[in-house]
Amino acid sequence: MATDAKIRQHAELIVDTCFTVEKGDVVTIITDDKHAAMAKVVAEVAAERGAWPVIMNNETQVARGLADTLFPMTPPKNLHDAMLAADEIIIMTNLEWANRFAHVSAVKESCANNVKIASVEPGMGEWDITESDIHAAIERARTAISLLKGKKECRVTSAAGTDVTVSIEDRPALQVTPLRQRGWMMGPLPLWAEVAFAAVEDRTNGRIVVDGNMLGIGVDVVSEPITWTIRNGVCVAIEGGKDAERLRTVIEGVPGADVVGEFAFGTSEKSPLGSPSEKGRLGNVHFALGDNKNAYPGGQNVSKLHLDGVVRSATLQVVDTGEFIFRDGKWVV
Repeated sequence: MATDAKIRQHAELIVDTCFTVEKGDVVTIITDDKHAAMAKVVAEVAAERGAWPVIMNNETQVARGLADTLFPMTPPKNLHDAMLAADEIIIMTNLEWANRFAHVSAVKESCANNVKIASVEPGMGEWDITESDIHAAIERARTAISLLKGKKECRVTSAAGTDVTVSIEDRPALQVTPLRQRGWMMGPLPLWAEVAFAAVEDRTNGRIVVDGNMLGIGVDVVSEPITWTIRNGVCVAIEGGKDAERLRTVIEGVPGADVVGEFAFGTSEKSPLGSPSEKGRLGNVHFALGDNKNAYPGGQNVSKLHLDGVVRSATLQVVDTGEFIFRDGKWVV
């Protein structure tokens, strides 16, 4: 159960450890109604460190975006300007909305402006996380990045039926981990850790069975698996029950939304199942349909959508060498 003391402790973890906010820093905190009280605590800690926090409540856009996946994610100009003026951007909103917001041009511009940016996961005051856990997740991410450097292709399989190959040739890895650095791409913290790539747009082939979280269709976990059939990078069929039907409806007619734009996998033992956070869980792989140009080095696909689907307890193999990074969700490096 969250207590005032525990909430304060976690606010300090965010400010001091994850963002390393310094005296004189300009801090833009983006929030919504549900998270406003927690945002205030984080702002108070930042102010005590000598920073200049400003809370911007973006409830209207968050609520409308969650009600309609096609509602624009681009922030209004006043928020956009506040992002570009910041040293740190701390996003404390609904996590699904925040994950989709990560793929707007304002975030890319902020990263180019050398900002530190991340979203904060739900459960502040209740997290079971230590700095040691964070460093372990980071070390696994770095090990995987080193193993994949210069490699061309990965294969992902799962007991649920996933069997797909994806090309990462000449695509640099993104380390999305909780200790933020200036210019790094946005990601959630402190539980989450992942390694992400812009999938080569025309070289993903096979079957992806989403059996965990699926963004953009109004669920935390799919009611039954959604099967994507992928040919030369394009999702040519989406099969399953009502969730599959909803996903087909969401991407229908949206340019670039049928392309596999992202391949990523989790390295944290603390990312909880049952929400968008499970994308960062050790042994889970996720793929995204849609944009990869705004967020990932080398990405060429442009779309106003970026919708992640999680493959739980996967097996991840480097095709070039035959090496495994994890088998059935278990780390084996």
